[in-house]
Amino acid sequence: MQIPVIAQTTALLIMSNVFMTIAWYGHLKSLSDKPWWIAAVISWAIALFEYLLQVPANRIGYTEYSLAQLKILQEALTLIVFVPFAVFFMGQPFKLDYVWAALCLVGAVYFIFRS
Repeated sequence: MQIPVIAQTTALLIMSNVFMTIAWYGHLKSLSDKPWWIAAVISWAIALFEYLLQVPANRIGYTEYSLAQLKILQEALTLIVFVPFAVFFMGQPFKLDYVWAALCLVGAVYFIFRS
């Protein structure tokens, strides 16, 4: 049974986003007592895994979807990954603004995928 392209692309992009979010923001909590360059080297090492997932995700997705569709999908998935990370890992309060941003992204996904 063949896994649909959208499912493969979405799964890989979600996993890529997990690594991206940790690489970009995790050091703010976990490495705040270390020099910036140590945080940068560790973040680059984590980001390698982001790219190892993101590149195949976009190559697979581009077989059926446009560049714009892939970008909007990526942005929507980024918010889906970022909000739980911010709330549960970073201890940030949940804000209603997250809901409004998500609704805007749902609109963006609708408009970019409707044709």
